[in-house]
Amino acid sequence: MSDTGHTDRPGPLGSFTPMPGLGHDGDVHVLDLGPAENRIDPDWIARVSAALDEVEAAPAPRALVTTGSGKFFSLGLDLEWMAANPDGAGELVASLHAVCARMLELPLPTVAALPGHTFAGGALFALAHDYRVMREDRGWFCLPEIDGAIAITPGLIDLVRTRLAPQTAHEALTAGRRYSAAEAARERIVDAVAPLDEVVPKAAEIARGLSGKDPATYGAMKARLYRDALASLRDADANAADVRMFRAAMAAMGIAG
Repeated sequence: MSDTGHTDRPGPLGSFTPMPGLGHDGDVHVLDLGPAENRIDPDWIARVSAALDEVEAAPAPRALVTTGSGKFFSLGLDLEWMAANPDGAGELVASLHAVCARMLELPLPTVAALPGHTFAGGALFALAHDYRVMREDRGWFCLPEIDGAIAITPGLIDLVRTRLAPQTAHEALTAGRRYSAAEAARERIVDAVAPLDEVVPKAAEIARGLSGKDPATYGAMKARLYRDALASLRDADANAADVRMFRAAMAAMGIAG
């Protein structure tokens, strides 16, 4: 992901294409995570946090769409970085909790536009948005931690529980099922599906339809609606993690940790 310099790209929704970083089309700010796998490392956290600072400081009306400009939304935590920086692994996991909590209660409408694979921490980050739009013909939504022998933290479990129906949350977490767009829509993991070139415009349409809501009220509603999940995500002791819990997944990927 490039720097989060604000780029104006006005135009009709059908012609809007996000550039790497943070841009906007009228009321809708668009955060592009980048064209690669968009794995979560400290730089990713810093850039996303800076973008959220900028969006939250913008005058109302405002809304946010988060997307990726390549074949991926995000494949989750960067295990290679964690293997090379074991002393920072716990802090990185804590930072993921913090950015998910912040997104969950951000006082403006948020929509994740999923152009392709959305896995693990990337899927959790997508669930922290108010709504999700997924590419209809390609890509999976998946929480594969069970197959990497990773018992994810109580805070992230509670995020999943508060955003998905109980049986869907159970299946996603204990089976590691890969959901196609049609399956994700049926299970209400995503709110809409669209062809690739319409994923961001559809997400922007949803976001723009809500951008006029009073920010203070919108934020208060979300904070109260997700009060328990937010408290769980912010419980540092319960969510403490280190690189050892990721060793099985690293070994499966041929990464020494």
